[in-house]
Amino acid sequence: MIKLYHCADARSFRALWALEELGVPYELVLMPFPPRARFPGYRDLNPLGTVPVMFDGEHRMTESAAMGHYLGAKYGPTDLVVRPDEPAFADYMNFLVMGEATLTFPQTIVLRYTRLEPPERRAVQAADDYRQWFLSRLRAASTMVGEGFVCAGRFTMADISFAYALLLGENLGLAAEFPSSLAPYWQAMQARDGFKRAKAAQAVAEIAGA
Repeated sequence: MIKLYHCADARSFRALWALEELGVPYELVLMPFPPRARFPGYRDLNPLGTVPVMFDGEHRMTESAAMGHYLGAKYGPTDLVVRPDEPAFADYMNFLVMGEATLTFPQTIVLRYTRLEPPERRAVQAADDYRQWFLSRLRAASTMVGEGFVCAGRFTMADISFAYALLLGENLGLAAEFPSSLAPYWQAMQARDGFKRAKAAQAVAEIAGA
């Protein structure tokens, strides 16, 4: 049984969404954020202290952008994963990593220095610099997005990785500055049944833990 340690709308949402798209059974553990400070024993589960951590039997994963591909490759076959023999494989791998390394990373700086640090340690200039960095990268990335999906002409795990960066940006209050060309794409991602089920599973876990 897969066990996912998750914080509401954190990077772990990528894995939760992927699990719902695949229909793979899993156990969800909802934690307060940041868990390294507020969830006893979390560093024993994930020595990095980051979110998420996912266990598939004895195997541990800590990188959210890799989890979707892993799940699809292991529990497929599924069209959610682009195969190496497909023409779009390079684009798929590129967007899979881009969602985290290029788009989510700068937002974590904004999150930290506007919300997580105590008031005396917040850094307005650093947060604004990284906000601009994220938005400029998002504008450039938007010119690379395919018709309807980021690549391969279909919904894939790369869309989950990329679209999560939009979810985080929305939660940080940046949605008004997203490129207008991405509006239909982001609406379509939120309309997916898998996305809605992941949100619902998260909400049920929140209520259960309240």
